[in-house]
Amino acid sequence: MRILFLADAHLVHPDDLNYRHFLTFLKGQLGQVDTLVLLGDIFEFWIGTQRTAYAAQLPALQLLEKFQYQGTQIVYVEGNHDFNLAPYFADWPNVTVLPDGGGFTLGDQEVFLAHGDLANPDDRGYRLLRTFLRSAPLRWLAHILPSGLSWRIAERASRQSKRSRNKKSRRWPAQDILSNYARDISQRGYPIIVTGHFHQPFHEKGDDYELVALGDWIHQFSYAVYEDGRFELKSCPPSTAGDSSPSS
Repeated sequence: MRILFLADAHLVHPDDLNYRHFLTFLKGQLGQVDTLVLLGDIFEFWIGTQRTAYAAQLPALQLLEKFQYQGTQIVYVEGNHDFNLAPYFADWPNVTVLPDGGGFTLGDQEVFLAHGDLANPDDRGYRLLRTFLRSAPLRWLAHILPSGLSWRIAERASRQSKRSRNKKSRRWPAQDILSNYARDISQRGYPIIVTGHFHQPFHEKGDDYELVALGDWIHQFSYAVYEDGRFELKSCPPSTAGDSSPSS
């Protein structure tokens, strides 16, 4: 059993470096994984109000479609940049969408999958924003807006989000927040927690939990693999020489 975990690619345009490398890396994984777990913010912006997507997203989605046609199970945990995705994947037989994360059976172990945006209970402003973004009125607005206009709005919001994320990373250390979160989740019967959102990769084992923070596919090009009963955090940075071999 080989399971691949990825998060926070924030894909925008297919000609961007991280987008091109995302496609190259995943093409090399076709037929090599039993389950592909995407832990949110794979796309920079996607409110999946209907069974359509932006043209810029199609190369990645077409590749994901190849995975599921070949029998790979796909688990998509929604993030804070890509959500309400169930309508798009409704006809994909091998795709499970988890809006708020949740439990996942890994052999004889129970794992909790989360994007990570709810890991910090003190970030009340974000929690209010999250509720608004997932509200019925906003889904309706996203449905009726011309795609070109909503894409421009999304790009502007993306720039603001990056500035906000940089400020929050200084205010709330990721490892402290996620370690506390993992301890809480472990009390619910999930000794293993896999998460994204904070863009910092690390693998931590506490007394009663194992935490895998995936990092991102922007700077670290990091991901995790579960194989032979254990997790391994890896990185596959793009190379000007075209060498995309992963490193531990």
